[in-house]
Amino acid sequence: MTELTGKTAFITGGASGLGFAMAKSMGARGAKLMLADIDGAKLEAAGSQLKTEGFEVATCVCDVASAQSVKAAADATIDAFGAVHIVVNNAGVALGGQAGETALADWKWIVDINLMGVVHGVETFLPLIRESGKGGHIINVASMAGLAASAAMAPYHATKFAVVGYSESLQQEMVDSNIGVSVLCPAWVSTDIHKSSLDRPGQTESREEAMADPAFQQIKAVVESGISADLVGAYVADCVEANRFYIFTHPEMEQFLDMRHQMIKKDYAACASDPRFAAKPAA
Repeated sequence: MTELTGKTAFITGGASGLGFAMAKSMGARGAKLMLADIDGAKLEAAGSQLKTEGFEVATCVCDVASAQSVKAAADATIDAFGAVHIVVNNAGVALGGQAGETALADWKWIVDINLMGVVHGVETFLPLIRESGKGGHIINVASMAGLAASAAMAPYHATKFAVVGYSESLQQEMVDSNIGVSVLCPAWVSTDIHKSSLDRPGQTESREEAMADPAFQQIKAVVESGISADLVGAYVADCVEANRFYIFTHPEMEQFLDMRHQMIKKDYAACASDPRFAAKPAA
């Protein structure tokens, strides 16, 4: 996709943060916008702001964890604009947790949103993009946490690694089509994602207690020190028009990818040097 003018973009988590920033950037390049978000009040405010700024925008309340809700959002997009060309699977939440100490309900919550939300978006909208016959682009929002792991963040890492793998497979399927695929892998961006776990199902602490926790305060400080969502939003639009697959925003994080790859290569070399595993041509 070489330009966004006249295209329709569907964006989940579009009422705030990175989703709203991507919406503004795409709208500034002439795209029509369907903002989808689970927070109806924020959604109404975001839509009103963009309309005031002259963008062509519609909104729909959507819970990406529900396939039925995403289907209803797709229907609303077609009703409003007649077609869809760009899908941004951005809605997501953050949750850490020690192995053996994280409730299965918390695992289900984050998987349903971070992974299945992306799956629901692709499985629902890809057929619609194909039907338009005009091509399109799918952006799945992962994270550097989908490429390099750290301790006590397994729920988040697991979902973001899955989104990267899903996107890589999807990109290979689409390589000979007129539908582009990108996976966005930022590090810290200044948004409210650190607050997403405060109201999750099964949360036993009050919001006040959770926000007073030193671990929460530490994460809050790191997130708020992140780069501007508007900067990332503008760069994503650049990358869509350039049909770039991996979208990175933090060059300083490359060292962690190198560390992971070196560890993989070291242990792969151990296998390769073992006579029980004679090298065979790759299938």
